[in-house]
Amino acid sequence: MPLNFAANLSFLYQDLPFLDRFAAAADDGFKGVEYLFPYAFDPDEIITRLNDNDLTQVLFNLWAGDFENGERGLSSLPGREVEFQASLDQAIDFATALGCKRLHVMAGIRDTTVTKEKQLTVYRNNLLKTAKTCERLGITALIEPINTKDMPGYFLDSASMAAAIIEEINHPNLRLQFDIYHVQRTDGDIANQYKRLAPLIRHIQVANPPNRHEPDNGEINYPFIFDLLEAEGYDGWIGCEYAPSAGTSETLKWAHRYLAQAPEKH
Repeated sequence: MPLNFAANLSFLYQDLPFLDRFAAAADDGFKGVEYLFPYAFDPDEIITRLNDNDLTQVLFNLWAGDFENGERGLSSLPGREVEFQASLDQAIDFATALGCKRLHVMAGIRDTTVTKEKQLTVYRNNLLKTAKTCERLGITALIEPINTKDMPGYFLDSASMAAAIIEEINHPNLRLQFDIYHVQRTDGDIANQYKRLAPLIRHIQVANPPNRHEPDNGEINYPFIFDLLEAEGYDGWIGCEYAPSAGTSETLKWAHRYLAQAPEKH
């Protein structure tokens, strides 16, 4: 089964204004796009870029709080439940307008003023609320473990923790975002981790350590990983969330095979 790659417009084509990145991604053969946050733009502006370039809006994040000053999500933070609900409502409005079927719910940084169990309780409650809201709209809420070398103090810091939370909440609209870069930095053993977690995975992202560059520039043997995903029948999107080592188009040699096989918008 052909693999479907989406351009992460928060990482790729950074030499262009954000709204111009949609056309650049389409010109390079991408059929889908993702990014961190759309909230600085009117949804109609983004819809125009998606439609003009025949692109699927694959994924974006809920508002993550004061990102510039180190906040990395609200969903696990005690005392921020009202703000979290507002961020969920906002994301749902954007997702509905853009036809986006996946939302990433960032956990936030560990709050050392409370016990980890209390923070975990807040996190579980917010995720269950999110999953129930998403179910009514045919959207999947995703959680992503992020390595604490790149993001010190991030609350959801391992694939095992994410899997345990998803299995405990046990809602079909809460699933796992499997970022291979973060999994490698945290746990390694990517192939076996993927096989173990595959029933929970609904989105994958790629970048190559140590410098978070394109898949053919780093320590991970991505041809092996991509062959594994094809053999295992993975049919979701794969987000290219990497920092290009040169101009984005120059770093896509690895992708030509896959982009040439990409299906039409879906």
